[in-house]
Amino acid sequence: MALDDSTRTELEAAVFRRLVEHLRGRTDVQNIDLMNLAGFCRNCLSNWMKEAADAKGVALSKDESREAVYGMSYDEWKAKHQREASPDQAAAFEKGTPHRH
Repeated sequence: MALDDSTRTELEAAVFRRLVEHLRGRTDVQNIDLMNLAGFCRNCLSNWMKEAADAKGVALSKDESREAVYGMSYDEWKAKHQREASPDQAAAFEKGTPHRH
């Protein structure tokens, strides 16, 4: 099935919103878990959003892009949901993740 650009963009935006909403609901899944398993995390999504905004000349700060992904300020999310990485998580991250934010 061929999609026109407008429809494809709308579908991609809907998928992104659903992914973000899903991640907001899964606060038990830590960013390090995402990095270890998928090679990206919530911070990556917010960085990609900022990069896209920059490319379009849209004013969007790093804090604003993180709030768009986390649904709250990054500091608030960390205080409410972020746990210290376990030794196993940290070791897996060091072993297998070439990307660092």
